[in-house]
Amino acid sequence: MSDSRTGNNLRTGDIHVPVLARVEGEGALDIRIRNGQIDDLKLRIFEPPRLFEKLLEGRPAQDVIDTVARICGICPVAYQMSAVAAIESIFQLTPSPWVQAMRRVMYCGEWIQSHSLHIHLLAAPDFLGFDSAPEMAKRFPAEVRRGLHLQGIGNEIIRTFGGRSVHPVGVRPGGFFRAPTATAISELREKLQDGLQAASGLIEWVATLPIPVDDQEFVCVSLRHHDDYAIERGRIISDQGLDIGIDDYERHFREFQVPHSTALHALLDDRPYLVGPLARINNNLDQLPADLRAIIATTGIAFPSRNMFHSILARAIEIHYALSEALRLTEDYDAGSTPFIEPSPLPGIGFGCTEAPRGILWHRYELDEQGWVKSARIVPPTSQNQARMEEDLKTTLTRFGLNQTDDALRLHGEMVVRNYDPCISCATHFLDFRAERS
Repeated sequence: MSDSRTGNNLRTGDIHVPVLARVEGEGALDIRIRNGQIDDLKLRIFEPPRLFEKLLEGRPAQDVIDTVARICGICPVAYQMSAVAAIESIFQLTPSPWVQAMRRVMYCGEWIQSHSLHIHLLAAPDFLGFDSAPEMAKRFPAEVRRGLHLQGIGNEIIRTFGGRSVHPVGVRPGGFFRAPTATAISELREKLQDGLQAASGLIEWVATLPIPVDDQEFVCVSLRHHDDYAIERGRIISDQGLDIGIDDYERHFREFQVPHSTALHALLDDRPYLVGPLARINNNLDQLPADLRAIIATTGIAFPSRNMFHSILARAIEIHYALSEALRLTEDYDAGSTPFIEPSPLPGIGFGCTEAPRGILWHRYELDEQGWVKSARIVPPTSQNQARMEEDLKTTLTRFGLNQTDDALRLHGEMVVRNYDPCISCATHFLDFRAERS
């Protein structure tokens, strides 16, 4: 680290921070400041090519569903649900209402565990001034225990339907390999009911965090479904008037490579856009239950919100929704339901798009006559958010004050990036920060 000052108090300096915990993945942030303005900003992602799309070629449908679950240890259900939806559309197969409902319950489990992990272990320490969750736990032990408890409930939901909570194996074309027993669902419902009260307390606590005021203009993109708060189905919409079927994604969204990142960037009609919990609530607030909207009203924070840091509250709200939704869908659970419909493979092209915890996850597959993969394309939410993250960093750091110390700018930049909960890779560190001033 170096720091130098000129006679007119302008400063040049280089900072190298090789490791940052509390983000999944590895990358770097380079900022070049000229004449008191950000001249260049690059959020560099080092994630190596994982070749999943190529690895899927020549494989049957079930291999696809089990393989894509390995893309992410935090949101494997999202990958499975987008993949199985695309495959079933090619096979012209509509799962039974029971299967559709139970898949939504399983997806609720992923939202609960992922959001709980992010709020308590990754993001909240930033707002409260702690370097880590263990440090925060010394001052807020009950809150951290509550977060781990909620995360455990989410894991239990996934395990009930998927056989295990990490990289589950219960999903197949047409449904599930087996139906959970009535006893398993009864025990699960007791945990869900217990978690619902904890989730109400979580919303109240998160709303009291010292969240920075930082309103910005950005485009919110999410799914929307006419029947319910979109999770595993819907049309792609934006708060700027977009309303398209998922098969129309490629006509409006453009992915492209930038020299400083191995992760692709994405634009909607040549503009950065936001996906994730804040975008979902901004677009679909009216579809949340009335009792939950009443809880939100007590926080004094209004949605739609233009403050990106309200993403942490959006996650807490979605935890409450996911718990109540899982309770609703399992209320009249029938353990005797047929867990799957046997598919008949067909050739064709199919699309799947669901709401992963971090935002829309879009899949496209082309299958041959045997139902084996000819080609695959997967667009994860983090790559869709990367251009928006860079735009946010430039705006937020400028407002924060470029005359701040390099350490202060680095910490604030880290908080901005963590706020998006980027899922970069399976590593445990992210930011290599460099600031160049003149």
